[in-house]
Amino acid sequence: MGNKVCVSCGKKMKQQFIGLQHCSCGISWIKETGYFERTGDMVFALERRTVRGKVKQVPVIRYRNGI
Repeated sequence: MGNKVCVSCGKKMKQQFIGLQHCSCGISWIKETGYFERTGDMVFALERRTVRGKVKQVPVIRYRNGI
């Protein structure tokens, strides 16, 4: 997997979870989606999913409600 390089600023991205990396300029990378820009209402969490009989934690993006 290795370290990703930000497509916007060219810096190395930091890993939050396995399969989810962030850059300080506001760009993130997630394994299923690829590169995207973060917004203030995004919350990153781990969700347990069963894959081929094994329970694995995968990163998901959730959105805050307008509270």
